[in-house]
Amino acid sequence: MHYSVKIGDQTYSVEIENLDTRPVVVSVDGEKMDVWPEEKSTPVTTVKRDDMTISVPGEKPCPPDPPVQQTVSSKCVLAPIPGVIVEIKGTVGQSVNRGDELCVLEAMKMKNSIRAGRSGTLGSIKIAVGDQVRHSQVLMEFTD
Repeated sequence: MHYSVKIGDQTYSVEIENLDTRPVVVSVDGEKMDVWPEEKSTPVTTVKRDDMTISVPGEKPCPPDPPVQQTVSSKCVLAPIPGVIVEIKGTVGQSVNRGDELCVLEAMKMKNSIRAGRSGTLGSIKIAVGDQVRHSQVLMEFTD
């Protein structure tokens, strides 16, 4: 499905792939991103203001975190969200334990520690400080 969305003076080209899959893949001006829509419908309050309409969902508890899809072997450390690498704490050949901080990823002005999901030895580091990474991009790989 293809839409043109106008917000203020800016018009965005939005393409939505299959709505029946999770996550739903959406492309905004050519930049692809994953969207995890809510499964349950909630009451919505619609507010009209000037040239836009805002829909605000009713109050409800936070949804659970979406499951991480491991399409790469468990030897890989994947980016849980898109962002910018601001610090790398792991080194090639370093032995790490589950929970050790490997790098710091900044997203929406918040710093997120990326930690080892298992114990092992780091075999390669696929990122550098300042790199822009995508969701599920391989950051590091274990040798074992």
